[in-house]
Amino acid sequence: MVSYPATTETIALAQEANSSEAIQILYQVLEDPSSSPEALRIKEQAITNLCDRLTEEKRGEDLRTLLTKLRPFFSLIPKAKTAKIVRGIIDAVAKIPGTTDLQITLCKEMVEWTRAEKRTFLRQRVEARLAALLMENKEYVEALALLSTLVKEVRRLDDKLLLVDIDLLESKLHFSLRNLPKAKAALTAARTAANAIYVPPAQQGTIDLQSGILHAEEKDYKTGYSYFFEAFESFNALGDPRAVFSLKYMLLCKIMVSQADDVAGIISSKAGLQYVGSDLDAMKAVADAHSKRSLKLFENALGDYKAQLEDDPIVHRHLSSLYDTLLEQNLCRLIEPFSRVEIGHIAELIGLPLDHVEKKLSQMILDKKFAGTLDQGAGCLIIFEDPKADAIYSATLDTIANMGKVVDSLYVRSAKIMS
Repeated sequence: MVSYPATTETIALAQEANSSEAIQILYQVLEDPSSSPEALRIKEQAITNLCDRLTEEKRGEDLRTLLTKLRPFFSLIPKAKTAKIVRGIIDAVAKIPGTTDLQITLCKEMVEWTRAEKRTFLRQRVEARLAALLMENKEYVEALALLSTLVKEVRRLDDKLLLVDIDLLESKLHFSLRNLPKAKAALTAARTAANAIYVPPAQQGTIDLQSGILHAEEKDYKTGYSYFFEAFESFNALGDPRAVFSLKYMLLCKIMVSQADDVAGIISSKAGLQYVGSDLDAMKAVADAHSKRSLKLFENALGDYKAQLEDDPIVHRHLSSLYDTLLEQNLCRLIEPFSRVEIGHIAELIGLPLDHVEKKLSQMILDKKFAGTLDQGAGCLIIFEDPKADAIYSATLDTIANMGKVVDSLYVRSAKIMS
């Protein structure tokens, strides 16, 4: 078997070879016992090339094995370079689809190794990555326990940049657990830490995106739109794929504040045309349904763009609210001419199942959206006229209030005279 030393010529040879041969050559370069500065530099380059080749072939397990084999090599190079290589290999595994469990295992192994080697800087960053993966895998309890310990440690060391990452991750985690007060508190902490240092544009965009999501959750869609716009500008300038999600949420905010007519203009703008695709088509279909107040078009949009609407938890949550509003508006419009009407007839007019319509009508009556009652024996809805409040009651209350003020005034005067 031919031996390949750690030289520039060997790296050049590997670049020209086909994928399988190149991988074999690069593995042999790493086995070269030489530890001179030049040899170490060549080996670093070989590791980068080998990661690229293994990622192309989707060999995640081989990348994990490579990281284990490189541990003796890490003792020969500076800690900063070790951290760069480790994070680079973890990023390479992340590029291979369906490797979440492998990434979690890999991160846990590296946390154990860094703790044994007392490499605190690298361990904290790998733990932050592990918490993000656990959250993605919906293992919220474990992720929260890991973050709680990590955030205290990083605050003590005052590592602002890592603190921004951790606080932002904590905010996302609490939001996933539907704990909005803690999500907002963690985001405020992230913003406070970010104000003290220079934050990369991608990180600032992530903060703005999370701010928009939290404001939209509180139904403050106008402020949410502003944050999504800021996030979109940051991601768009960087060519980050998250730009399309920011744009999608911008359109969602427009729809939720009943400005669906603006959606087509935003999509056809110079920035919007770059991201034309299924995500924007889905929002345009929802906007059209909202403009026409058509439940049928709305349901068609949900069916045609299930991946873009229902599988996105943020969009799905708001569209569920929008669907309920549209349904109530349509039902109110349909029952308006009647004083007594069969529920089956309303279901036929609106094109929805009878039990679904009956359930919604009973909910609307309880919420006092209209005055009426359901006669389930006859299968009818009986609508009452809106009771008009008698003006005498409010006038009486005002009179009593004024009399109270007069008595109080007389009491104060009499107290002054007596004194």
